[in-house]
Amino acid sequence: MNPIRIKFLALTILIALSEIAIPQSTPEYGDPPHNPNIPEYYKSKLSDIEAEIIGLKKGKAKIIATSPGELPVYAIYYGEKDNLHSQANYNSALGARNPAYFAKKDANTKPVVFFIGPVHGQEVEGIVGMVNLIHLAETGKDHRGREWPELIQVFNQCRVIIIPCGNPDGRARCPYNSFVGLPVATMTKYGQGTKKDGTPWGWPTSKSVHPMKGNVGILGCYYNNNGINIMHDEFFSPMAEETKAIFKIAMEEAPDMTVTLHSCECQPFVFQTGHTPYFMKKRIADFAKQLNQSYINKNLPNMGPDREISLADDDPEFPPKESFNLASALHHASGTMPITFESPHGTLDDGATHEEILDIQLVLYQEMFDYILKNRLYWELPAK
Repeated sequence: MNPIRIKFLALTILIALSEIAIPQSTPEYGDPPHNPNIPEYYKSKLSDIEAEIIGLKKGKAKIIATSPGELPVYAIYYGEKDNLHSQANYNSALGARNPAYFAKKDANTKPVVFFIGPVHGQEVEGIVGMVNLIHLAETGKDHRGREWPELIQVFNQCRVIIIPCGNPDGRARCPYNSFVGLPVATMTKYGQGTKKDGTPWGWPTSKSVHPMKGNVGILGCYYNNNGINIMHDEFFSPMAEETKAIFKIAMEEAPDMTVTLHSCECQPFVFQTGHTPYFMKKRIADFAKQLNQSYINKNLPNMGPDREISLADDDPEFPPKESFNLASALHHASGTMPITFESPHGTLDDGATHEEILDIQLVLYQEMFDYILKNRLYWELPAK
């Protein structure tokens, strides 16, 4: 066995042991018990990521960062990287009036699609999707044994980078492997955390202290062990190694499309990304409509036939309400089409099943590949 596989095997054992030690629900907190009916294919644990990596034959795995909790952050790469002939960073290239100075993209280069698994540790649904997508890429089937030939076909036409979990610290602190059938309050308690008196921080107040330190009872899974919410890091001077690693990939790979995977007590939908150019907002809105229609056609949970997302300018009136978040920052670092996707958790409020959640994730990925292959923006220098 080669040294890399030995290292991955050792890490798998350590992760598995750490998960056994994760605090579980206790009567004094009044938390509901674990869902006893989590299907085998619903692979949401850090050890599931490790196991998938050990089995890689087509993809190449790399540890891109180590979290404050000393957990590895992985990226898995598929497809060879094209030479993009970069001679400037993205913003300087725009100053020269052509993003091709940052990355030349034409019909001879493959589209690059970048998947960023949950940066909020309790949003485990994205991990389920990422592990199953890797399994599809390796075997042609998801962990249910179901084939997705159209997804595999478009997957193979692209350069693909997958970060299965962007915040392993937060995931390791989450005592649940599924929120299907559980109250929203349980997810919120561990997601955004609590104050010292036990009251929940809740959303959006959980973002009012950053890093999340001081009045903390339970440190929410939103954050790494240093209290950093990676979705709202200081992108001009990143505080988290996880954030730095994500941006390093974006700036080296110039992804055509990037998704950050999130979840809430909702039907699946795409957020509009604040602080991006109008043409990009239009593309995001078009994709959101395409994706929602696909959910309707497949009889999956959806936002209804009249779903539209705003193209309005950011915050025309004081005070500003749109944050310059991870998705926004990734666009300005790399020119990527940044998608923020919200999946249902399957809580009592949204009612999605394990089966539906996995299908929602895989349909998202298929529609992403389909969209970028049909609507790619070429970045080319003028003929001399």
